[in-house]
Amino acid sequence: MAAKRKNVRETALDLLEAIEKQQAYSNLLLHHTIEKNQLPQKDIGLLTELTYGTLQRSMTLDYYLAPFLKNPKKIERWVIHLLKVTVYQMVYLDKIPDRAAIFEAVEIAKNRGHKGIASMVNGVLRSIQREGIPSLEQIGDRSKRLAIETSHPEWLVKRWISQFGFEKTKEMCEINLTAPLQTGRVNLSKISRANCVALLEEEGFMVEESPVIPEAVRSLKGNLASSKAFREGFLTIQDESSMLAAYALGAERSENVLDACAAPGGKSTHIAEKMAGTGQVVSLDLHEHKVKLIQENAQRLELPNIEAMALDSRNAQSRFEPESFDRILLDAPCSGLGVMRRKPDMKYTKKEEDLGRLEKIQQQLLDSVAPLLKKGGILVYSTCTVDKGENHRSVTEFLKRHPEYEPDGGLADRMPDAVRPLVSGSELQIMPQDFGSDGFYIASLRKKV
Repeated sequence: MAAKRKNVRETALDLLEAIEKQQAYSNLLLHHTIEKNQLPQKDIGLLTELTYGTLQRSMTLDYYLAPFLKNPKKIERWVIHLLKVTVYQMVYLDKIPDRAAIFEAVEIAKNRGHKGIASMVNGVLRSIQREGIPSLEQIGDRSKRLAIETSHPEWLVKRWISQFGFEKTKEMCEINLTAPLQTGRVNLSKISRANCVALLEEEGFMVEESPVIPEAVRSLKGNLASSKAFREGFLTIQDESSMLAAYALGAERSENVLDACAAPGGKSTHIAEKMAGTGQVVSLDLHEHKVKLIQENAQRLELPNIEAMALDSRNAQSRFEPESFDRILLDAPCSGLGVMRRKPDMKYTKKEEDLGRLEKIQQQLLDSVAPLLKKGGILVYSTCTVDKGENHRSVTEFLKRHPEYEPDGGLADRMPDAVRPLVSGSELQIMPQDFGSDGFYIASLRKKV
């Protein structure tokens, strides 16, 4: 007899347990679970909502549960996850009646545990239904209240407040609780944006043209990676703010470009498209399997001007002569604090000391690629974080050690119109709330002639 298929709430519970135990990325685990179980479309939406929603609001849910749990440390973790996923439904999902959410939770508790656990789960949830959740207003310290209200670690909220002020931090924390839109970059060397949109709409996708990036589309319904347009190389999945790296670089036809940390190849392929198949983009990554991803993307998009190779860019000078490249892009390893909407579990695993370790690697990479640029050439440094230590400070430290480089004042001229007002001299910091994209940083530096 075939095994009984788990319902959506049980599957969400399994995912939350696995994410916590294995420190696995939620987006990868969720995608794998959907494929493995061949879930119907209606279940995919609810599973995604329950998993991401509970993760996004984990600290807030702990706060709501705290008055109702006598000794939470003695309760098994799966029971805590079950309570959190149920309280998430009760507080945040209007379409699911409380009684249905509570009934399901008690049934799961009976199946997974014993009568005592089911009785405790029922008691806690009925008390919350009767008495309501505790108010966040009773938290006096406003940075602590913001941390719990938006489920961001307090150290991070305080760090951001010191860097950006309270209001900007609040906006960022609040948008981090919302689901990001999927965006795609149209391969203009093969098709126009208008024709690509028409093709996607014929297939049943709901898309709109990006108001920010001239070659980007936003998906309002449907996964663009499963489209015919994607398979035929008319489209690449890439966030809008990440597309700005190729604009910043401004590579021209027949130039020799280095993309020093290139996988999975979104920026490399964008640069190659802008060069209309001429010149050469050398794309490096540390790992062989990631180099294969770059090669696969280049083949799908029919871009012969990309050469991908496995190499630690800290050793780039052992492979390339000084002044070999007209332009260099270094999209450096970073904390990823700009992509929290896509990886909500990241909020709880990052530590402040991690940022310092990454800054050292960023400096090593910058020092390594600096001699490889021709005089008069452009070096673009980018990250998908919003932290000033990894961004502005990293660039300032580099310029102190490398007097042969200077800030490039021409950055704004190369940007799309919608982005120009956000450029400050040779730097651009995109916040997630600016136009709903990932948080992203760009600095453009020129090697003196």
